[in-house]
This record gives sequence, C-alpha cells and structure tokens, in this order.
Amino acid sequence: MFVDHARIYVKGGNGGAGCVSFRREKFVPRGGPDGGDGGRGASVILRADPNLQTLLDLVSRRHFRGPEGRPGHGGNRHGADGEDLIVRVPPGTIVRDAERGHVLRDLTEPEQELVVAAGGRGGYGNKHFAGPTNRTPRTAGDGRPGDERWLDLELRLIADVGLVGLPNAGKSTLLARISDAHPRIADYPFTTTEPQLGIVDVGEGRRLVVADLPGLIEGAHRGVGLGDEFLRHVERTRVLVHLVEAVRMDGLEPAAAYRTVRGELLQHSPALADRPEIVVASKMDLPGGETGTDALEAALGRPVRRLSAVTGRGLKTLVSEMLRCVEAVRAPADPWAAFGGKRQ
Repeated sequence: MFVDHARIYVKGGNGGAGCVSFRREKFVPRGGPDGGDGGRGASVILRADPNLQTLLDLVSRRHFRGPEGRPGHGGNRHGADGEDLIVRVPPGTIVRDAERGHVLRDLTEPEQELVVAAGGRGGYGNKHFAGPTNRTPRTAGDGRPGDERWLDLELRLIADVGLVGLPNAGKSTLLARISDAHPRIADYPFTTTEPQLGIVDVGEGRRLVVADLPGLIEGAHRGVGLGDEFLRHVERTRVLVHLVEAVRMDGLEPAAAYRTVRGELLQHSPALADRPEIVVASKMDLPGGETGTDALEAALGRPVRRLSAVTGRGLKTLVSEMLRCVEAVRAPADPWAAFGGKRQ
C-alpha cells in the first residue's frame, strides 16, 4: 500500500539523574563527593532509506520516544547515554513541524539524517555542587527532558523518469516490460491508483529509477480524480516520458490527448514546462497505429517515438534515449542537450 502522508509524534529521551555519592577510603572517614553525571537521553533521528518507497510503516506506529539516559554512579562514573532512535523514511520525504508548519528539511539523499527531537542532558553529580562553604553536598541534578514535537511527513517520489499520460495509455505495461516492477495491468482506465517505482538495469552498472504515475484527466491540477495528489510526484522526476495512445477507442485525437495531459502539468507547476520530455506513441501493434502517430507528429511538429510494449517494438531504443536524456540532465546546464538544443 502506497502512503505519502503521515503525522508522527517524536520525543527525545530524558537525561539521567546525577548521583549523590562520597568516597569511601581507608583512614578517610569523610571523603569528598564523587557522584557521576547522568547519561544523555537518546535523540530521535530520521534517516532516508533507499529501500523504502512509502510512509506506510509510520501510519500504524505514530509515537516514537527515545530511551532515557541512565543515572550516574559513585566513583565519578557517568551514566550510560540512551541509544539514539533511528526512524527510517523514504528519500524524498519533506519534514515539517506540525504546529508551526515550516519545513525542517527535505530528505532527498540516501542515508541523509535529521535530528527531530534531541535527547535531554544528564543531571550533574554532587561533585559539581562542592564549594568552599559546602564540601559535602547532598544534592545532584535531575536530567533534563528531551525535546518533543509533532511532525508532518510528506513523500514526493524521486525518480529519474516519470511515465505520464491519460488513463490506459500503457504506462504500467511499459514499466513491467523494462523494469523489475509488477504493477497491476488491465485493459480499462485507472488500473494504476498509486505510484509505482521500478528499477531499469541498463548495463555496465547503470540503472534508472522509473515511476509509473496514475493516469491524469482534465482538471487533475484542481484535484479531479486525485490528480493533485499524483502531480506532486511528477515534480521530482528528471525526465518525463509522455505516453499517448496511437489509436484511442473513444475517438479522441492523439494530439488532443497529449495537450490535455500537458495542460494539467503546466497548470500544476510552470517549472514542468522546461522538464525534458520524450513523447511516445503507444500501442503501435493496433490497426491504424502508424496513421495516428503520423498525425500526432504533424500536430506537434516534433518526432514521436513509436512503441508497442506488447510486441517489444521500440523498447530498447526508448530505454537508450531515456538513459541519454537523464545523463544529460545530470551533467550539463542544458537538459535539452540530448535532444539537440533548447526546446522551442
């Protein structure tokens, strides 16, 4: 189950109490104070784990408390610190203070960490309270309480390539053919109801992370069909692969289908206008596919890749182009270099 929102409570462990103790030595009936300090309480730390793709685990367990520090001991022995509590979240998790609403950090890199609730400092032992007028203090400090707060977590998937298009455009079939993902596939709209991630092995130790995003419909940027929930995940992708059915059963022209999705992307975020995009005509195995794709190319005034995920036509070429485009985004200032220049 894919979950991209969670609210959790975090509290650092309280510090351990300081110790009241005095030296016990032979022939020294009234030794000085030797009470050790209490240990520091454990902190609660969020860590980005690349093996996670959802916040599901944080929905069932909402409270995270760090262990307390141990009390001090005699003989100037400090109490043990509490072991920090690590809470693992997927990369791409935005952490907000629930009360104030501001962003604490965007955890985008694997193994990146954020201390969200610091543990309390341990109390001082009685040796710290000794002075010229009080050589045998019988007072020690209490440990300080750990920080506590409620957090709002929001996940925005990080992927090299995002598959977009109208419902039933063939995105899930494509993801299943090129990656290790197993999305639900059926010949009717809205089969994909939550984002799916797949890893594409392109050889020589290189790989691409591809996200299959649920089909968008007109009005998605306003929340129609939960489109605003899904569009958030497009913002993190480096390259868009826009699938358009070469032949639609409802009679909608491929160019009109393309413009519907493109308009929703632009209205959701103008920055998406500059995102590198590969336009792909899918389902080329159907009768009329070539004619529909020719019309789409003429309407857009740009090349359209031809693909049949069923027969395998165009799969290798598309993966190679996806890799070339992603590497161009990672390196030069011009992300459209892989396409021969700036988009007009």
